[in-house]
Amino acid sequence: MESQTVKWKHYFLYLAFIYAILYFLHTNFLLNDRPIRIKKWPHLPLRFRHDGTFKILQVADMHFGSGLLSRCRDVLPSHFHYCSDLNTTRFLKTMIQLEKPDFVAFTGDNIFGPSTTDAAESLLRAFGPVMESGIPWAAVLGNHDQESSMTREELMSFISLMDYSLSQTNPPSKDINNVKRGMFLDIDGFGNYNLSVYGASGSHLANSSVLNLFFLDSGDRETVQGVRTYGWIKESQLNWLRSASQELQVQNQEVKYVIKTQPVDASVALAFFHIPIPEVRQLYYQKIVGRFREGVACSSVNSGVLKTLVSIKDVKAVFIGHDHTNDFCGNLEGIWFCYGGGFGYHGYGRTGLARRARVILAELRKGDKEWMGVERIKTWKRLDDENLSKIDEQVLWELSPSR
Repeated sequence: MESQTVKWKHYFLYLAFIYAILYFLHTNFLLNDRPIRIKKWPHLPLRFRHDGTFKILQVADMHFGSGLLSRCRDVLPSHFHYCSDLNTTRFLKTMIQLEKPDFVAFTGDNIFGPSTTDAAESLLRAFGPVMESGIPWAAVLGNHDQESSMTREELMSFISLMDYSLSQTNPPSKDINNVKRGMFLDIDGFGNYNLSVYGASGSHLANSSVLNLFFLDSGDRETVQGVRTYGWIKESQLNWLRSASQELQVQNQEVKYVIKTQPVDASVALAFFHIPIPEVRQLYYQKIVGRFREGVACSSVNSGVLKTLVSIKDVKAVFIGHDHTNDFCGNLEGIWFCYGGGFGYHGYGRTGLARRARVILAELRKGDKEWMGVERIKTWKRLDDENLSKIDEQVLWELSPSR
């Protein structure tokens, strides 16, 4: 009899244990009786279209806050009955519908930390339109993103897990002794990574990367000799950039030999980060396309970004943000530096000046029978006015016929 009693005790304990496990799973992994939601991935790899083009929408400085409660800055009352973050959301949806980009690049200050108590919620709302569209996208951080409830590492980790995002917290390391959660350790910042865009389907380059997109974390604020300044791209990041660029160029050597009678550039890359480098100030005295409306707010430290970009030779243009009313492109030592122009309505602007976005179009060279490597990089801006005006269209880079 005693043995039977012990068995029943074990049976009830077992049932209690099973119930406890089920309760834990329900309360921790179910939400409103719905199962865990798995991240949605875009069709990969990134690839040029059948018409030989690849279009990127650059969104700079959304400064998203708390939605309807975050009022617009520097807008004319006569233009808007009520203006909030929702105007930023509407503009992003409009740009996606109008330009139909293959990829969207967010270049920092995606949210305005001081205007939200929940960074994750603001990120979900800010990136909502691009996630709803199913278009692949990626982001870097600016100097305001981390001023709420999440650190920069947490922000990039969260962004990397969002639907259709190709963002990475940092590049993977091949050295087993230099890895933490799959990330490269010996690199400053969060959000340093590379994405490859492959040739058009059906072409000889369909399995080859013909355009590389570099993303770098330009930091937020730092103190140098007791003086506060903006962040900058560190030497560890430049070392990674050199290494990644060299590796990609070696991999892409086959591109040069697809059709020997046609010139092909095997190494074409674009770069995206938030805070401009000090040399951008020099463009005030040079010919530019667009307007130089405010001073360049950059770090007091010149870490040699331009020198590095010139030395690796593959980056043809850099796309930045931070200074909202600047929207120009200018050339420094053969590399174009282009502002996106202020996109978000909760960020500062200039009264009467329309918010804007930049579009980048890469075009492949047409061979005798198929698409080849990148031949041309073009750009223009769209204004959030009644006509969605297209302005300042220009060619940033074109393959030399002699190559």
